[in-house]
Amino acid sequence: MALTYSKHERLSLQDNPELDEKWVQDRIAEDPKILGLGELLLKDRERIQPKAGRLDLLLQDPETDRRYEVELQLGQTDESHIIRTLEYWDIERKRYPQYDHAAVIIAEDITSRFLNVVGLFNGFIPLIAIQMSAIRVGDSLSLVFTTVMDELRLGLVDEDEETHEATDRPYWEQRGAKDTVQMADRVLELIKQFEPGVELKYNKFYIGLAKHGRPNNFVEFVPQKSALKTEFRLTRTDELDALIQGSGIDTLGYDKRWGQYRVRLSKGDIEKHAALLKQLIERARTESGR
Repeated sequence: MALTYSKHERLSLQDNPELDEKWVQDRIAEDPKILGLGELLLKDRERIQPKAGRLDLLLQDPETDRRYEVELQLGQTDESHIIRTLEYWDIERKRYPQYDHAAVIIAEDITSRFLNVVGLFNGFIPLIAIQMSAIRVGDSLSLVFTTVMDELRLGLVDEDEETHEATDRPYWEQRGAKDTVQMADRVLELIKQFEPGVELKYNKFYIGLAKHGRPNNFVEFVPQKSALKTEFRLTRTDELDALIQGSGIDTLGYDKRWGQYRVRLSKGDIEKHAALLKQLIERARTESGR
């Protein structure tokens, strides 16, 4: 069927009393994918912040531990909008540190001055700016969201390992537990079957791997109080999805941001799932290219 050209008209949401902020919230809540940030789900809206108002929208990626703190503004963004967005992001990441958090500003008009200001700390604060347009074609109305500033990802851990604060074994035994750190030792013994000489490297946010002082984090650990979160840096495939999901191991899904399969190991799991762990270790080591 031949397509027909229709002239469109851009509307100002700020100047239209029928298309208020709640109307925009409703459209995003119905289908968060329209923002262009991935297959997100609505976690909450108008979320009360202690002594700081309400967060417009809280979105979450179901396949990762990433949450998006979203603030809307009709018309042109301003300083108070920036401050409010960052304040809510900071509150949420402190309340729920088990998740990865990103701040999202949405406005109809995002000025170059705004981009210059927020660009000063982009890379240190995960901040995404999205410009919103209301488009009318005939009797139909649509919202178009365009990312005008994406978060700047800093170098990977392996690229600049010395920038990450080193810790030691007692630090992780206190933050997690001695038992779960010992579980990392047992997984390390499996790793040594494929990479002799590798040792655990204790960092502030995770335990990685190093050989002769050189990091190679194809497997990473985060000891918790009663379990060991273990992450394998691997390209996602349908084969691996089926293998992991069919094994019965406690899976935390695939982290698209860092390219890692994540599982949670509890007491007895290392012995029970040794064959699977060895397979994941061998594949991750091979992909690391070392």
